[in-house]
Amino acid sequence: MGFTCGIVGLPNVGKSTIFNALTSAKAAAANFPFCTIEPNTGAVPVPDPRLDVLTKIAGSAKIIPAQITFVDIAGLIRGASKGEGLGNQFLGHIRSVDAIAHVVRCFDDENIVHVDGSVNPRRDVETIDTELILSDYDAIQKLRVKVEKPAKTGDKAAKAKLAIIEPLESWLAQGKPARTFISSGQATGTPEDLHEVTNSLLTSKPVLFVANVPESELLHIPDPSGSLPVDLLAAYAKETSSSLVTISGKVESEIAELNPEERREFLASLGVEQSGLDRLTVAGYLLLDLITFFTVGPKECHAWTAQKGSTAPQCAGKIHSDFERGFIRAEVIGYDDYVSAGSEVKAKEAGKMRTEGKEYLMRDGDIVHFRFNV
Repeated sequence: MGFTCGIVGLPNVGKSTIFNALTSAKAAAANFPFCTIEPNTGAVPVPDPRLDVLTKIAGSAKIIPAQITFVDIAGLIRGASKGEGLGNQFLGHIRSVDAIAHVVRCFDDENIVHVDGSVNPRRDVETIDTELILSDYDAIQKLRVKVEKPAKTGDKAAKAKLAIIEPLESWLAQGKPARTFISSGQATGTPEDLHEVTNSLLTSKPVLFVANVPESELLHIPDPSGSLPVDLLAAYAKETSSSLVTISGKVESEIAELNPEERREFLASLGVEQSGLDRLTVAGYLLLDLITFFTVGPKECHAWTAQKGSTAPQCAGKIHSDFERGFIRAEVIGYDDYVSAGSEVKAKEAGKMRTEGKEYLMRDGDIVHFRFNV
């Protein structure tokens, strides 16, 4: 199973426009609420300049980048937690993704209606946050009722869960998301119990804000003390310790129609080195707390994705289940050592190739050969 990032937001904020450009798909994008009903999905390559470097050194015939899957989810309105609009579908689709990219409208356009009549990033963000928190509050209340009885009869596992549920319920009642409860240090119990209680909650998922700005503000650096809509969103992101990526959906949709050479020229004419969508993809990848490791050879240079903290056998399993099942060892060269040496052979001669066992935690940039026997 891959790693998925759900694109959410109010209706008419540019979610589907950005998704279309991001995936070069053709999801419906129109000027009326609930244009997107069933979620569209698209796998997007993660930009990584290391691939080009490794391919050149190894003379690889093919490049296979890491990928992240984006899911374009229906727009939400007030009352979604109670089933208003497409609320139930919306919340169900969010529950299935690993992280959330929250698109916020930071542009004025009289030809595109705003469901609340005006552009106000903080209000828009809080509308969605409130609906997700209300949904989680309802879920945690039901879980408390389920756990209370066995806890009162002395069930240790139930008592441990209840010790997490009660303060979490109070936290949500204050309008605070579950992810801030998890990071607050106020949660008791084991990490395993905390994960079991919070894993299904919508507000436990990591969030990245995506400011959809007009072309005129493409080069503007968001300032939390400023007065532009994107600045107001930057202030909110700062308050909640969240990341922020600025994108002009209009510009990105134009870029998506160009070939690679034309894209580079167009970006240069705008004074930017990397498209907003490339930055969004990388930010989404980092938000999921992922690492990239490589297998490099004459046939292909392949980037693989794993969760940070994965062991060598777990990463071997990303390539093939037999690699994990019959894991013997991993022969590893760090990216910098590989590049400095100029080849795998020279890196090995210089003593830069390490032999690692089952307990080794893979690092971002590791170049690896897995030895196995089944």
